[in-house]
Amino acid sequence: MTRRTEIEPLWFEWLALSSLLVFGTWLMGVRGVWALLLTSDPTGLTLVIIVVFVISTLWSGSRSRELTRQRRWLSDARTDVPLAAVPGWVGEYLRALASAPRDTHTPLDLLLENTHGPHQTAWWVNGIQLKLGLLGKVIGFSVLALHIGQLQNFDPTQSQDLLKSLTSGLGIALLTTMVGLVGNILLGIQLTRLDRFADTLVADCQREGLRRFSQAV
Repeated sequence: MTRRTEIEPLWFEWLALSSLLVFGTWLMGVRGVWALLLTSDPTGLTLVIIVVFVISTLWSGSRSRELTRQRRWLSDARTDVPLAAVPGWVGEYLRALASAPRDTHTPLDLLLENTHGPHQTAWWVNGIQLKLGLLGKVIGFSVLALHIGQLQNFDPTQSQDLLKSLTSGLGIALLTTMVGLVGNILLGIQLTRLDRFADTLVADCQREGLRRFSQAV
């Protein structure tokens, strides 16, 4: 039971997901989807959302690796090595417990800051993707409304140009919203997995603290 999280392959899960994303990116490039997305959005918001998603996904990979390393150090701490030799966040947590602080919640608060603190910013960035998509939607419909407002009278000979202008506004609105939603969903999956792994890491650190210091008492 205490070794349950050791088999959680967080880092390899991220590698598998990133491999699928790379393959999907290549396939979309071959099909010409990327060219269509980038050329159909003169505002550049689609490109911004894609860049934010790529950077956030790389950060998630780095975070996955760090959490996996901390979990491995926790497993090493269960072999009853001296507290001074325990590295990482779990070592800081156990040594803080051993010092018997006046505020007994402080060690746990510091551990939670290490395990979950950076995730709050990542969730905020994830929301930015969705907001950028909605901003593109507003811009697209604004362009559409401006073109309609500039019509003085309907000339059948100008119907093709009018249709092209209206389609441009709709394209901006729909494409940016779609890209923002997809990026929000994919990054949300990664962050949810990071949060769950971090929750389990904190719980196991507390169990280790209870095992060590309840025996000492």
